[in-house]
This record gives sequence, structure tokens and C-alpha cells, in this order.
Amino acid sequence: MGFWIATGLFSALVVILLLLAASRPQRAATPAAAYDLQVYRDQLKEVERDVIRGVLTEDEANRTRAEVSRRLLEADRALQAAQTGKPVRGRHDGFIVATALAACVAGSFAIYLTIGVPGYPDLPIATRLAQVENARATRPDQDTAEAQVPFRQSIPADPRREALVMQLRQVMESRPDEPQGLSLLAQNEAALGNFRAAHLAQARLIAVMGDTVSGLEHIDLAEMMILAAGGYVSPEAEQALLRGLELAPRNGTARYYIGLMYAQQGRPDLAFPIWRNLLAESTPDAPWLEAVRLQIEEVAFLAGVNVTLAELPQPSAPRGPNAADIAAAQDMSAQDQAAMIESMVAALATRLATDGGPPEDWARLIGAQIVLGRIDAAMMIADEARVTFADLPDALALIEAAAAPLGERAP
Repeated sequence: MGFWIATGLFSALVVILLLLAASRPQRAATPAAAYDLQVYRDQLKEVERDVIRGVLTEDEANRTRAEVSRRLLEADRALQAAQTGKPVRGRHDGFIVATALAACVAGSFAIYLTIGVPGYPDLPIATRLAQVENARATRPDQDTAEAQVPFRQSIPADPRREALVMQLRQVMESRPDEPQGLSLLAQNEAALGNFRAAHLAQARLIAVMGDTVSGLEHIDLAEMMILAAGGYVSPEAEQALLRGLELAPRNGTARYYIGLMYAQQGRPDLAFPIWRNLLAESTPDAPWLEAVRLQIEEVAFLAGVNVTLAELPQPSAPRGPNAADIAAAQDMSAQDQAAMIESMVAALATRLATDGGPPEDWARLIGAQIVLGRIDAAMMIADEARVTFADLPDALALIEAAAAPLGERAP
């Protein structure tokens, strides 16, 4: 209400000032003939002074006086005509000005009501972030979110799988702490669309596995929770995702869902860089690519980044030889096979040196150099990879596993 009062007062003040300015009588402009009259009168006086000084003779003075007097009379007639035909302000000018001002004010309010947000307070960025954090802290938990899902995903019936799951449930009632059974139960319940039953079984599996659990189990738990909640990332799902990323920081599924969580929480500025990097580092057949491509432009726009999907880094081509390459290599001679391997290793080394790549590619290159007998090159690549992935334990584990054949010569 205060906003409308303030804008109304300011608008009224502007209208009043403009009406006062428009209704003020304007000072009449001096006609050019009036200046001519003054000039000719001064010329007559100058003629008299020239006669006294002897500059002009009497005859010359008379001729000059006659010419100047003629011009003086013409200027006087022009002045009289200008004063007689002076335009007068129309009686409707004030009404026209008032109508135009009223239309401008009304139009301004109409435009604001159309594209503005009446009653919405000013929100500095700090206030917005505080509101986002408050909403994040008070968002619904997993159970509440599942209860609010309006519909469940429809999955085609599979009688054989349903019968198998029924038997598996009965078995697990008598063997509730059997890891393999819990894993099968969770995966098959998810395949049937029973996501709540699936994440409950997965949570039990994680508890049973204890310290031997990997990041994939936590990520699977988070995904089952998210699907059970209709795509919503609850606090419990977030905890599972974060734990999964601690153990498997490069897992694409977890990175996609973390970006989705930030997008849901009003933090597109955090979601966009996660999805942008994931898009660039994924393979063309990655299961999350379609979802990222459908949403990333909108998330970028909300983050204040003017970019299209085509302008973003795209997934790289499949790495390594395809099935056709392998089939062709079987018919090659040993020398040709060696040449093909050499070219592939050289291409991989060049790409990693210029564009970088995931730790799997670095490990593959280290192994290839060892197979080719290039121990020194393998050690140099391993050292560079250790520096590149110093903050990623899982990546370092891959590098160390690939460099293990180097024996004592590998640090």
C-alpha cells in the first residue's frame, strides 16, 4: 500500500508542475521589425552627426535621410502588421495538455500492472540468499514429500519380476541382513516402480555394509529417494548425494541430482556450472544428458548467463576403438596392429596434453605406455596425473592402480 501511495503522490506532483508550466503566460517574442526601427532611428542620428563633423554634405545628407526614412516607414508598417496578426493561445490548449498528462500517468500504471509485480518488496541479493537458505532449511523431509506426490510413475507390469520380488521379500524376512539379497530387493523394487520400498531396502543395505559401502550405494539410495518423491531432492536425499560424492566425486548421476537440487532451491547460479561441466565431461550415451539438455538453458538464464545449448561444451566422442576398429584389427598383421596401437596412444596423449580428460583416460595412457615398454614416459604421465587430481581421492586411486606395475620406480 505504501508503494502505491508514494507513486501516486509523485505522479500527482509531476502532473501539477507540468500543468503550471503549460498554463504560465509566455512572454511575447519581439518582432524583427522592432529591431529594424531602432537601427534606422540610430542611422538618422548618425547622419546629423556626420553633417556637423563635415563628413557629409547637405545634399548627401538629404539623400541619406530620405532613404533611411523610407526604410523606417516600411519597418513601422511591418511592426504594426506583426502586432495585429499575433497568434493567440487556443482556449483548449490547457485541456489538451491535461488530457495528455493523464494518459501518460494511466499508461504508466497499466504497463506496470502488466509486467511489474505490485506489492513485491525490494529484495537485495543478501536478502534473497537469506530467504533461499531459510526455505532450504525448512523444506519438506522425505516422508512428507512422498505423501504429497500426486501420482506414481506408471511402469508396465512384469508378472515374472513381480513373482520374483514376492519370493525375495519372503526370503528377506528371514534373512534381513544378507547384503546380496538386500541389493537385489532394492534394485527390483525400483524396477517395479516401488521406489519407497526400494530406498528402504537400500538404506538397510548401507547399514549392513558398514565401512565397506562405496559411493555408488549412497548415490543409488539418493536416486531412489528422489524418484519416490516425484523428482524432489529432500534433505535425506541430499545427505546421501553428498556422501556419495565424497566417495565418488566424478559420478555423473550424483552431479546431475546435486545440480537439480540447487535449481529447485532457487540457486541457479550454483546449478548451472555443475551441469555445464557435467555436459562437457559426459559421454554421448550418458543417461542424464537428455535431462540436462532440456533444463540447462533455463537454468543459465535464471543464473544471468546468456547462452544457448549449442554454445555450451558438448560431450566428447567415444574414447578408444569401436567395434568396427577391433574387427578390422583382427585381420591386420602384427606390424599393422602395432602401428594402430601407436597412433591411438599418440592421439590419446595429445588430447590429454591439450584438452585434459577424466582420470580413466590418464590411467589408460599410463597402462598403454607400460605395455609399450616406455617406463620413463609412463612415470612422467603418472606424476602429472597425480598433480592434476591431487584433490580427488578416487581419481588418485585409479592413477595409482595404473602405475602399480612400475614397482619401486613409481613414487
